[in-house]
Amino acid sequence: MNDFQNIAVIPNLTRNGAYEASLNVIKKLQSLDMNVLLDQRMEQKYHGLAVTFKDEKSLYADCDLVLTIGGDGTIIHASRYASLLGKPLLGINMGRLGFVAGIEPDELDMLSMLREGGYTVEKRMMLRVVHQSPNGKKEFYALNDAVISRGSLSRLIDIDVFLAEDNGYICNYRADGLILSTPTGSSAYSLAAGGPVVEPTMKCILMTPVCSHALFARPVLFSHHSEIAVKASCDDNTEVFLTIDGAGTVIVRKTDTVSVSCAKIVTELISLKHKTFYRVLNDKFAERG
Repeated sequence: MNDFQNIAVIPNLTRNGAYEASLNVIKKLQSLDMNVLLDQRMEQKYHGLAVTFKDEKSLYADCDLVLTIGGDGTIIHASRYASLLGKPLLGINMGRLGFVAGIEPDELDMLSMLREGGYTVEKRMMLRVVHQSPNGKKEFYALNDAVISRGSLSRLIDIDVFLAEDNGYICNYRADGLILSTPTGSSAYSLAAGGPVVEPTMKCILMTPVCSHALFARPVLFSHHSEIAVKASCDDNTEVFLTIDGAGTVIVRKTDTVSVSCAKIVTELISLKHKTFYRVLNDKFAERG
């Protein structure tokens, strides 16, 4: 049984009710004799509490578990740092859907299961995304997706897709963009663009075109052994962007290549509920209906 003693609490204070929820979380964790770590940039907001403030690097390095309070985006943002250090995550949902979050704000009593061992750990595949340009190479990791899209002008972009390992041509899309997602990300932007839902513990790469100007453009599922290379351009000077997990964009030029493959690191998600993914999926969409 894993003993989670030092808990990094990461609240997204832009969410309504997140600050109040974070106070309840801190109180609950302390009642379980756990140490709470907070980002030192939040010291003024949480002044007077018996918590330890750390810089961002130490916050992740010194904790046993990362607990986020917000939407799925808050968990995805934290996964970039936690996964590199092998730290598991648990999300408290303050968003709308919360596919990745573990519990709701009214279920804090379930945190005692961290002490009792009544939890499971799901290992979620991540993408390794490499942007190669004449100026060098940049590497990123994504829990949800990497998206290549046009700029603000209403111009379609030409997207060529290859298998990087043998430079084998796959297809061309003339579209608003292209989504390369993990199974976890299949229920995010890819789903909205018409992609299928993929069971999140699977290992594969899902490619979904966005508003493709073709009659039979369909999503394609690749083995996790594949490395997919993408080149994108536009007829005029419209900029093309690479976005990783919905945050931070990189301009993609005609001479650039974006390569996507299964990463060696994974995101570990703590689950306190004994619900299948399909039950969660049904419940979440029932709530929206």
